[in-house]
Amino acid sequence: MTQALKDLGEYIASALTQELLGQEVNRCGELSLTVRTNAVVKVLTFLRDDPGCLFKQLVDVCGVDWPAREQRFDVVYHLLSMKHNQRIRVKVATDEETAVPSVTGIFSSAGWFEREVWDMYGVLFSDHPDLRRILTDYGFEGHPLRKDFPLTGYVEMRYDDETKRVVYEPVKLTQDFRSFDFLSPWEGPGLLPGDEKAN
Repeated sequence: MTQALKDLGEYIASALTQELLGQEVNRCGELSLTVRTNAVVKVLTFLRDDPGCLFKQLVDVCGVDWPAREQRFDVVYHLLSMKHNQRIRVKVATDEETAVPSVTGIFSSAGWFEREVWDMYGVLFSDHPDLRRILTDYGFEGHPLRKDFPLTGYVEMRYDDETKRVVYEPVKLTQDFRSFDFLSPWEGPGLLPGDEKAN
């Protein structure tokens, strides 16, 4: 399977020389393509329509935050070819101001995926038909999956059954998982049953 993916990568690289920045088959045996941000529509159209590819299903679109990089976000597209029983990953890099072209014209399922990436990371998608929040509350400020998103200081919205209305309250994060019980047999310096066999 790895050789077939290497051959597919070379085939795609020969067809998309200007659009492709890099390609690799990683240790898990997955083919990843890195493409120019403004060429993502052309690349995904080629991958969908070319007889050697036929990646007809967009499985997922997700984001990755690399705060130390100048282009801090990766937008990652996962595609499936049922005809050839292969998967491929396509990555583009962008920053907070540069919009990634929307691929909703190629894959209609990208609509909600791109909304989720915008909601969670703040990545903009140009020509998206309905780019608005999908997972967070109305009026929510910020993008919660960014690595610099603060964990406290925000408000949450909930329906209060006693007052029969929506109320806003400060976010309270319980930190119970940080209190350690060193007297527990599963934690601390004591030996557990079976540890004597390790010696």
